[in-house]
Amino acid sequence: MKTSWLLSVAAALLFATGAPAPAQVAEKNVVLDGASPGRTFDGIGAVSAGASSRLLIDYPEPYRSQILDYLFKPDYGASLQHLKVEIGADVNSTDGSEPSHMRARIDGNYGRGYEWWLMNQARKRNPKIVLDILPWGAPGWIGGGNFYSTDMANYVADYIAGAKSTYGLDIAYTGIWNEKHFAGEQTAEYVKTLRRVLDAHHLHTAIVCCDEYPRRGADQWTILDAMEKDLELRDAIAVVSVHYPRVDGKLTTPLSALNIGKPLWSSEDQPLSSASTILSRDWGIGGRALAQLYNQNYLKGGFTATEIWSPVTSYYDILAASNSGLMYANTPWSGHYDVQGAIWATAHTTQFAQPGWHYLEKSCGELPVKGDYVTLKSPDSADWSVVLETIDATQPQRVNFTLQGRLSSSTVHIWETNNRRTFEHVADLPVRGEAFSYTFEPDSLYSLTTTTGQAKGSAEPPAAAPFPLPYRDDFEKTPLNGTARFLSDQDGAFEIRACDGRPGKCLEQVITERPIPWGPLPDPWTLAGAVGWTDYTIEADVRIEATGSAMLIGRIDSADVFRNGEARLPSGYTFRIHGDGAWELLDSTYGEITRTLAQGQFSPSEDKWHHMQLAFEGQQIMARLDGRQLASVQDGNHAHGMFGIGSGWSHTQFAHLDVSPDR
Repeated sequence: MKTSWLLSVAAALLFATGAPAPAQVAEKNVVLDGASPGRTFDGIGAVSAGASSRLLIDYPEPYRSQILDYLFKPDYGASLQHLKVEIGADVNSTDGSEPSHMRARIDGNYGRGYEWWLMNQARKRNPKIVLDILPWGAPGWIGGGNFYSTDMANYVADYIAGAKSTYGLDIAYTGIWNEKHFAGEQTAEYVKTLRRVLDAHHLHTAIVCCDEYPRRGADQWTILDAMEKDLELRDAIAVVSVHYPRVDGKLTTPLSALNIGKPLWSSEDQPLSSASTILSRDWGIGGRALAQLYNQNYLKGGFTATEIWSPVTSYYDILAASNSGLMYANTPWSGHYDVQGAIWATAHTTQFAQPGWHYLEKSCGELPVKGDYVTLKSPDSADWSVVLETIDATQPQRVNFTLQGRLSSSTVHIWETNNRRTFEHVADLPVRGEAFSYTFEPDSLYSLTTTTGQAKGSAEPPAAAPFPLPYRDDFEKTPLNGTARFLSDQDGAFEIRACDGRPGKCLEQVITERPIPWGPLPDPWTLAGAVGWTDYTIEADVRIEATGSAMLIGRIDSADVFRNGEARLPSGYTFRIHGDGAWELLDSTYGEITRTLAQGQFSPSEDKWHHMQLAFEGQQIMARLDGRQLASVQDGNHAHGMFGIGSGWSHTQFAHLDVSPDR
């Protein structure tokens, strides 16, 4: 037993007996009133979307299970109460593309991708977890290119039915279209159509609307006016939701939202108002910010659920919005992961209150010198919890609590997190005469509760290790229709197929119809490797159709397609060949015009197979095809970066992919 813990308990007991508070301690009296119910707490969760969880499934055991435990296992880590996943559409939705379950009207494959697996793993750990879904894009066949269509409603319904029939998963909520501005009658009619289609399929999944992002000159709450005028629309929507509900750091919930009679959710959030603001790996930024956000979302915004994008950073750092997750795990070859402070900031609520608990409206508020607190009560017992933060405070604050309204007066257990402690049980206070007191340190997060069972997970990861070089994959060990290890698709879908015209397995880009996009729509490509790589050679056998193309891409130093909405290639060097015999060596940098470093013609082979090589040695870049050097140029625009392969929207195959250091 640590001496510091004993001193904490002794100090707490001293204050509980009514001894004078030390100098420079602000003081406040708080009544915890069980007869002052507020809104129903709907939970805290996370959003696995935009390929944010891509690399997690490649982790070896036992580390993959340890990561999942930290995210979903009750009373262990973040203990997430919601998991929202993307309904994939083979379209880039932030950090890559997620596979569609229905690539044609008669298709239906509920094993593609990893979101089904992730939902299943979350449910195994927490049978009560609430599952949400939301589309970012749609396959091109939907509605003849029109997202707001009966086709799309049936697409969503098929996903929900497939989750149930294949995995026994009940999807509680579905959204409309991620961060698309409410388009008046068009959106309203689609919402009502979706409700009718779900009902026709006997699906009780509730509709969340409309997941809007705050845009300059656009009101993310526009749906409220439409709901007031259209009772069918109002009845179809179960939850009103927005993303990042802040302007200049201040919550912007209008009075009409608070009075609409529907739960309000911040259905995608991060510590600040911009999606480009990322969580830190330590308690000092990410954890502290979330400690404030969870409380203030209710206190100042009326939000009863908050979902963080994303549960885990399992995507490469050079992609958009790096390090967004509650924890960090994007090196599956090493097994390493990082349990960030955001996990424990989340645990201070999720391990102490469950969905269905009620906020006690008169027992939530602000502290005298920075900080705030919310109080929640169980609907089934007299148990209660207080989540209290003093992040911006610079001095201790003593709070004198008085209980009333039939709240439990059993021992109060206190947990604390700050720069000195991480989710520690620091005190057990007796309640005397329906009252107790405690002095809270500045820059800290606390949970006070009459419940028990909370715990801090103890699994430890192995050391980090660099991406393996050389990297080789003949794809023979990967199941047909599966995904190659470590490769992260950025548009389209690269899956294992039987090679065409030769024995063995190949990696094939299988999407030929452009999807309905969410944002930028670059040509299909996939990447892996390490951003620090400098001199290396990429090579592969490739098969291209007469109207198709194949790409080798190297020294990729940025893969954030949102830096430039017109970008079709990542920031790096691309060697591309076409089925008509044209080839080019390109330099692309986001925000700049793509430069052609060299180009020419070659003779396509009868079997459509070729061997491509792209090599780097200092500032020399070399492109070779079928053993013949096509180009050798000098350029210093990209000195290091990852590798990738790509195609057009055509069936291009890759065999014997090899990346080796320059010899």
